[in-house]
Amino acid sequence: MLKQVIVVRQDLSLPDGKLASQVAHASLEAALRGEQTVLSAWRDSGAKKIVVTCEDEEALKELCGSAEAEGLPVRLVQDAGHTVVDSGTLTALGIGPGEEERVDRVSGDQPLL
Repeated sequence: MLKQVIVVRQDLSLPDGKLASQVAHASLEAALRGEQTVLSAWRDSGAKKIVVTCEDEEALKELCGSAEAEGLPVRLVQDAGHTVVDSGTLTALGIGPGEEERVDRVSGDQPLL
């Protein structure tokens, strides 16, 4: 089974609309970094996505490093700063799609949004 996890920073307390856009950015960009065959299989199987939280920027970066070490496609989202947060703020992380077991090794302990 394939899945994708999107991690958002809890400390930013983003408004719902901003949170939704950051999750969308992370999901799309991470998916586009993966292998085409995995992306196709993931889409064909329903494109399972889970959204979880982490405490802060440091935790987000640690998860990114762990996902990279696991060989998963990742994308850190850095906000442009037009609305809620300062330019350059890291807001979210897309992990996968990838094998569910590998994704869970990285993000399985994170609380659901």
